[in-house]
Amino acid sequence: MSLRSLALLSFCVLLAACSKINQEHYSKISAGMPKADVERLLGSPTECSGALGMSSCTWGDQKSFISVQYAADKVVLFSAQGLE
Repeated sequence: MSLRSLALLSFCVLLAACSKINQEHYSKISAGMPKADVERLLGSPTECSGALGMSSCTWGDQKSFISVQYAADKVVLFSAQGLE
């Protein structure tokens, strides 16, 4: 294996280990928290949808995710699945 391949593989493993989609970050979310604070904590969401002052955003994938529902850009509900 070349040095370049080894460096790339090491970087990918390190990046995966630094995922913000984990139990530690999930535990910092609370009802009433502003949407901007959640995005500072978790980064940009994978997907968002909403209408009439309500929105829902998800970070992660089908296997491991954090989902947050907002009313007027404040957290009202949040849930997670597959976190470590």
